[in-house]
Amino acid sequence: MVTFEKKVQNFIAEQQLVEAGDRLLIACSGGVDSMALLHFFIQLQEQCKVDLYVAHVDHMLRGKVSYEDRLFVEQFCREHGIPIFSTSIPIPDLLEKEGGNSQAICRRERYAFFANIMKQYNINKLVTAHHADDQLETMLMSLARSGNVNGFKGISAKRAFSVGAIIRPFLVVTKEEITNYLQEKGGSFREDASNMKDDYTRNRFRHHIIPLLKNENKQVAIHAVQLAENLQQDDEFLLELAKKRFSSVVEKMEDRFVLHIRPFQKEPLALQRRIILILLNYLYQPSDNQSYAIYSNILELCKSQEGNATIHLPNQIIANRSYGDIAFFKYQTSNNEEDYIQQIKIGEWNVLNGFRLYIGKLSDETGCQQNDIAAYYFNSNAIAFPLKVRKRKVGDRIQLNGMQAPKRLSRLFIDEKIPLIERDDWPILVDSNEEILSVLGVRANHQFSRTKRIDDNMVMIVKKVPYNK
Repeated sequence: MVTFEKKVQNFIAEQQLVEAGDRLLIACSGGVDSMALLHFFIQLQEQCKVDLYVAHVDHMLRGKVSYEDRLFVEQFCREHGIPIFSTSIPIPDLLEKEGGNSQAICRRERYAFFANIMKQYNINKLVTAHHADDQLETMLMSLARSGNVNGFKGISAKRAFSVGAIIRPFLVVTKEEITNYLQEKGGSFREDASNMKDDYTRNRFRHHIIPLLKNENKQVAIHAVQLAENLQQDDEFLLELAKKRFSSVVEKMEDRFVLHIRPFQKEPLALQRRIILILLNYLYQPSDNQSYAIYSNILELCKSQEGNATIHLPNQIIANRSYGDIAFFKYQTSNNEEDYIQQIKIGEWNVLNGFRLYIGKLSDETGCQQNDIAAYYFNSNAIAFPLKVRKRKVGDRIQLNGMQAPKRLSRLFIDEKIPLIERDDWPILVDSNEEILSVLGVRANHQFSRTKRIDDNMVMIVKKVPYNK
């Protein structure tokens, strides 16, 4: 029969968790799991050729009792000659100030302390006592919250953290095995009374659901570890495939990413989901709780290439579908009137949102034959100066050549396939009477011509530049 220590050693070797020369910071609360972890590494320190350090955090939630936990861990480390970094963090004060979930705040502050110690003392690995039962609880809690595969992958044996990594060598053993191991070593520990309460979600799963599953099969926690490991490996492989396919379906354009729907839909659904998650990680850091709903909405947006549609994502990110493409970008609004109205200077280049505009004498048309430049000719006597550029308004219409009635700008934008999200900020050139002279880069009104006429004495030159949202 494989001993406890041998089982953990095999797992460490298989997962490549520890190397000779590592400096290990063991997170120790004083409870049975972390004290067993500490005993394990003390036993194997010389064999593994590692340096040991201990970190303990008193969250100050249980008054004198939690402070005594700190003293207990400090005393143990002194007796065994292990350097210890301990601190007390006033979680009750933070809860009163911030509100929120006490466990989440405890975890945030605890890991911030660990990260700081690692940086300050050049420690490359944080070791925690998460075990197989923790893995089962985590996976079931994730299943209860959502159907997100990412969350169901559970706890990883190793991941990047601070200046190094977090490792979890006890994932391969159960709570019962850990308790028995510590008893065999004659080790003592401190019991946290809050672990017996049903106030926290994890405790409710631990006290009521896990025992039912273990009655069916005592190995259920080990099965959870095996399933999580398989899911992690499969996901890692699929993610690598998705990264390779990403650039063939998503294009980076200035301040936005553009997903091309047709090639995207040809990818397997498993890669589609991961391509979207890669894209979201470029834009912001979605939580596991958000990501399933978000990529489901984006997949729904991809089902059609007709017309325009928009969804709003966290962090002011907009996903706008426009005729076969979905543009992802950060949307910023402004209430500054100067952003909405800009007076046009005659005889000078005017820098606008997405365009440069020049209006001047006919002799200024030199160099207007470039592909990205359009020249329009007109008679200055037919235009009411001064001119200005503004954003569109409800009911705006433009009189186009060959049309008896003015055309609504809303219809013009649709006909010209202007993305819905860009329409409200599109520069509109008007005269002093508010007559629309041009939707820049799209159409000019009936007073302008792309070819010179005998009475024309001025030119309007429009140059497209990268759109700046």
